[in-house]
Amino acid sequence: MNSNYSTPMNEVNVLAKLADMKEEHYHQLVTLSAIMELLIEKGILTRQEIEQKAAELDGFISPPPYPTA
Repeated sequence: MNSNYSTPMNEVNVLAKLADMKEEHYHQLVTLSAIMELLIEKGILTRQEIEQKAAELDGFISPPPYPTA
Protein backbone atom coordinates (compact mmCIF):
# COMPACT_ATOMS: atom_id res chain seq x y z
CA MET A 1 0.00 0.00 0.00
CA ASN A 2 1.28 3.45 -0.83
CA SER A 3 2.18 5.38 2.32
CA ASN A 4 0.49 8.50 0.88
CA TYR A 5 -2.89 6.83 1.45
CA SER A 6 -2.22 5.67 4.99
CA THR A 7 -1.50 8.90 6.80
CA PRO A 8 -2.98 9.55 10.23
CA MET A 9 -5.03 12.42 8.80
CA ASN A 10 -6.51 10.18 6.11
CA GLU A 11 -7.43 7.65 8.78
CA VAL A 12 -9.14 10.40 10.81
CA ASN A 13 -11.05 11.50 7.70
CA VAL A 14 -12.19 7.94 6.98
CA LEU A 15 -13.37 7.50 10.57
CA ALA A 16 -15.20 10.84 10.44
CA LYS A 17 -16.96 9.81 7.23
CA LEU A 18 -17.93 6.51 8.82
CA ALA A 19 -19.37 8.33 11.83
CA ASP A 20 -21.38 10.60 9.52
CA MET A 21 -22.72 7.58 7.62
CA LYS A 22 -23.73 5.87 10.86
CA GLU A 23 -25.58 8.97 12.04
CA GLU A 24 -27.38 9.31 8.71
CA HIS A 25 -28.28 5.61 8.79
CA TYR A 26 -29.70 6.05 12.30
CA HIS A 27 -31.88 8.98 11.21
CA GLN A 28 -33.14 7.06 8.18
CA LEU A 29 -33.97 4.09 10.40
CA VAL A 30 -35.90 6.27 12.85
CA THR A 31 -37.87 7.84 9.98
CA LEU A 32 -38.65 4.45 8.45
CA SER A 33 -39.74 3.08 11.83
CA ALA A 34 -42.04 6.06 12.37
CA ILE A 35 -43.64 5.60 8.94
CA MET A 36 -44.16 1.89 9.55
CA GLU A 37 -45.74 2.51 12.96
CA LEU A 38 -48.08 5.15 11.51
CA LEU A 39 -49.17 2.81 8.71
CA ILE A 40 -49.89 0.10 11.30
CA GLU A 41 -51.70 2.49 13.66
CA LYS A 42 -53.91 3.75 10.81
CA GLY A 43 -54.76 0.19 9.79
CA ILE A 44 -53.24 0.57 6.33
CA LEU A 45 -50.77 -2.29 6.82
CA THR A 46 -50.31 -4.98 9.43
CA ARG A 47 -47.05 -5.86 11.11
CA GLN A 48 -47.29 -9.29 9.47
CA GLU A 49 -47.61 -7.75 5.99
CA ILE A 50 -44.51 -5.67 6.59
CA GLU A 51 -42.59 -8.67 7.89
CA GLN A 52 -43.65 -10.77 4.88
CA LYS A 53 -42.61 -8.08 2.41
CA ALA A 54 -39.28 -7.58 4.19
CA ALA A 55 -38.60 -11.32 4.01
CA GLU A 56 -39.55 -11.35 0.31
CA LEU A 57 -37.23 -8.45 -0.49
CA ASP A 58 -34.47 -9.94 1.63
CA GLY A 59 -34.65 -13.04 -0.56
CA PHE A 60 -33.56 -10.96 -3.56
CA ILE A 61 -30.34 -9.91 -1.89
CA SER A 62 -27.45 -12.19 -2.66
CA PRO A 63 -25.36 -13.38 0.27
CA PRO A 64 -22.52 -11.05 1.23
CA PRO A 65 -19.09 -11.83 -0.22
CA TYR A 66 -17.67 -12.07 3.30
CA PRO A 67 -18.43 -14.44 6.19
CA THR A 68 -21.08 -13.40 8.68
CA ALA A 69 -21.41 -14.47 12.28
